[in-house]
Amino acid sequence: MLFIEYPKCSTCQKAKKWLDENRLQYTDRHIVEDNPSYEELKEWYEKSGLPLKKFFNTSGMLYKEMKLKDKLPEMSEDEQLKLLATNGMLVKRPLIVNGETVLTGFKEAEWADKLQ
Repeated sequence: MLFIEYPKCSTCQKAKKWLDENRLQYTDRHIVEDNPSYEELKEWYEKSGLPLKKFFNTSGMLYKEMKLKDKLPEMSEDEQLKLLATNGMLVKRPLIVNGETVLTGFKEAEWADKLQ
């Protein structure tokens, strides 16, 4: 299981604590130092069944500075995925990839349901 996080993010810290408390094995990956590639994002998006917008960190400063709320609806999925691959701070975190399961953000009930 791959756990992609930004270590300073409080939600990521809570998620990591939850994983540890539930004794789930994972590989940790820093989202800024090792930003997900276009290919990875495309694969995860397709596996997740989620709308592509769920992969964007909509509460992040960079998202707001780039005015993506207005721009995303006019962009193709391919353009959005390429944009996500440019900067880890644009990607919703934490991100869990476990086989066919892909989860964005931390919702304890959802994680308990999908990961245990």
